[in-house]
Amino acid sequence: MTPELTALALAGRLQRAMNNHFEGLILFTIATLVVILGNQSSPTTQYAAWTYLAARILYVPAYALGWRPWRSVLWGAGLAATLTMIIASLI
Repeated sequence: MTPELTALALAGRLQRAMNNHFEGLILFTIATLVVILGNQSSPTTQYAAWTYLAARILYVPAYALGWRPWRSVLWGAGLAATLTMIIASLI
């Protein structure tokens, strides 16, 4: 594989990772608004928010480098953290 093709493949992976990030960010924004507007901040929602952030930071290199199944595990951790925020704020 030529370096140009490798760089092109990496650029494509990074573009897809960014698209996935924005999709997850929409849900996280909704969860954050539910917590803030409902005045439901708690240690659970705070840990979930930090977990989401850590999962998303690790997701980008995992996706770019093709780490399977770890990229899916990280994506799932971010989604679980987002759902935890919503559920914890509604209880």
